[in-house]
Amino acid sequence: MEDKISQQAINDYSEQYTRKLLDRFYAQKDFINGQEILTLSEVEQVNLFIVQSLFRTWKSEIQKNRSVYFDYEAAAVLEAQHNLMNVLSRHIKVSRKHLEPLLQQAVMQTLNDVLNPYDFFSKLITSHNNELHLETFKEELKYLKLNKAPLLRLSQILQEQKIQNISGNEAFSILDTILEDLNFTPEDIDPLLQKFSIIEPVSMEMLYEKKAKPPAKPAEPAKQMTGAHVKEVKTLADDFQKINVIRESLTINQKFMFTKSLFGGDFELFSETINALDKKNSFDEAIEYLEEHLTQWDQESEEFHEFMELIEKRFN
Repeated sequence: MEDKISQQAINDYSEQYTRKLLDRFYAQKDFINGQEILTLSEVEQVNLFIVQSLFRTWKSEIQKNRSVYFDYEAAAVLEAQHNLMNVLSRHIKVSRKHLEPLLQQAVMQTLNDVLNPYDFFSKLITSHNNELHLETFKEELKYLKLNKAPLLRLSQILQEQKIQNISGNEAFSILDTILEDLNFTPEDIDPLLQKFSIIEPVSMEMLYEKKAKPPAKPAEPAKQMTGAHVKEVKTLADDFQKINVIRESLTINQKFMFTKSLFGGDFELFSETINALDKKNSFDEAIEYLEEHLTQWDQESEEFHEFMELIEKRFN
């Protein structure tokens, strides 16, 4: 049975890691400054997410304190705000009480970025009411170290095409092409876990849980792999409209989901498999290919059934 990420395990680990790391730092100090935050954790991404949270808070406070009587978009005011930010960045002073929630959130963000890169991409692109604003996006990328290449390329393309604002769906479409062009494979998590373990031991197994079997779907006619042959199971594929090419029918969310759940995060393997399936002449040939090349799938998972439905729509 395929494992899935446990958010509870990530939350629990982040809490333990935060407590131990802060015990280490605040044993001799009452406050932490900006330079110390940048080296607080052995995991650089954690430190950058903390700094990002600090400046988001600063921007939020500036917005809250605006008055209807003044022009906050005037050039001189914007310059003054920029100068103030530069000054404040050199005078960061945070107690343990106020750093703790920022650090815990940064640890959770970092783990989810590596364990769940496609979901992380999705949230980053759609977090502003399903719209991507180029300048805001570029600012957020300054604080990102992990799995950054596809997002940097997305930013470059938007800048080259002089697109300042774009819908999340359109951004996904561009990112889809980028992932294929780059043959993107998420970064290896083991080196990151080793750095986390300096403070609090952690392993992949600790962050995953067994996936429960989905409830049976009676009255759904279809087929599935059994290792050596195809057997009859239940699916709704007979009601689906036939498709001519699997690749062109996939949504970006399906690509992310299948890559993560069925192909171990290997986007190149996923792309090769889809290309091979689209070249087959029949459903039986497609199943034979899958049985030959991919034998470790959890055939009870929802992702597996959705993938098989697409194959049936292609050939049946």
